[in-house]
Amino acid sequence: MTSTLLTEDQQALVETTLDFAQDHLTPHALDWDRDKHFPVDVLRKAAGLGLGGIYVREESGGSGLTRADGVLVFEALASGCPSIAGYLSIHNMVAWMIDHYGDACQRERWLPRLCAMEDLSSYCLTEPGAGSDAAALTTRATRDGDHWVLTGVKQFISGAGTSQLYVVMARTGNDGADGISAFVVDEDDPGLSFGPNERKMGWNAQSTRQVVLDAVRVPADRLLGREGQGFRIAMNGLNGGRLGIAACSLGGARSALDRSLAHLADREAFGQRLLDAQALRFGLADMATELAAARALVQQAAQALDRGHPQAPYLCAMAKRFATDIGYAVADRALQLHGGYGYLNEYGIEKIVRDLRVHRILEGTNEIMRVIVARGLTEAFG
Repeated sequence: MTSTLLTEDQQALVETTLDFAQDHLTPHALDWDRDKHFPVDVLRKAAGLGLGGIYVREESGGSGLTRADGVLVFEALASGCPSIAGYLSIHNMVAWMIDHYGDACQRERWLPRLCAMEDLSSYCLTEPGAGSDAAALTTRATRDGDHWVLTGVKQFISGAGTSQLYVVMARTGNDGADGISAFVVDEDDPGLSFGPNERKMGWNAQSTRQVVLDAVRVPADRLLGREGQGFRIAMNGLNGGRLGIAACSLGGARSALDRSLAHLADREAFGQRLLDAQALRFGLADMATELAAARALVQQAAQALDRGHPQAPYLCAMAKRFATDIGYAVADRALQLHGGYGYLNEYGIEKIVRDLRVHRILEGTNEIMRVIVARGLTEAFG
């Protein structure tokens, strides 16, 4: 975002986060991608800046920032590594859910370590047979005295196997959304295990595994919110998560655009700098304009979510769809502007393209975002 549109506090926040990304993410991003290394030590350094509990109230150890602040943070982080920024978005979504829906004992028990990233967290909604149709999940939690017993499998879980805490959506009642509840499961709970780390196109700097719950027995006080409230908790968490991923797409794409500017300034063809070729300059102008439009929509949705506006979920879906599509398209065009060099790993562009591709799928596919937007447009007509 243009600095003149930010408050002094927001500008300082962006500058601090950009410095962190340039110092601690950018220099290592390609190596982490190649080695499939999840840099927990670097995540804890980010927590030292308050980035482990961005939306968590200050008395619980968080930074107490707004969604409008948060999207600035994630865009800046993603300029260094979209994969790490994406995991931080998910971790912050989980921390917010515990802060917003947990009772005082739960907040005191879990949030200080989550905000410090001494404990990492994962969000467990998707299942092998329940992705876009999340209300059809089959993981079940059965009450047994003072405990709940959870059985099922969760799919595509970021941070699984490294995280200490897992917010798990499980069915406690009848079919449909109203029969789902949310639970906090600990890595050390007997019966919890993980599948192998998935081999992925991108997002290689964070683990992605199945989470397998084989009669995991948890105390009744691990229920987050009320029984039957889980689907609402999951969807409200995703409103913010979608903005985080949208912002990560902006940051990755902006990095790709900046690299393209530098590359075209250094290269010559037919006796002139490539940057002086009008056709290429027009392409760069379009990329910058599209990113600015997407950023404005993300900010509008973030402000609506901060204000509790009834159209906030609709705007978050719209922003997620638009920003992730635009971010990927800009990164792909940046690769094209690099020619054959864009296809080489050492230039960093192909990694950005691979990382941003999944943003159009996770936190609700962009097809589902269209369903949400269309529903908002047409519901007045019955």
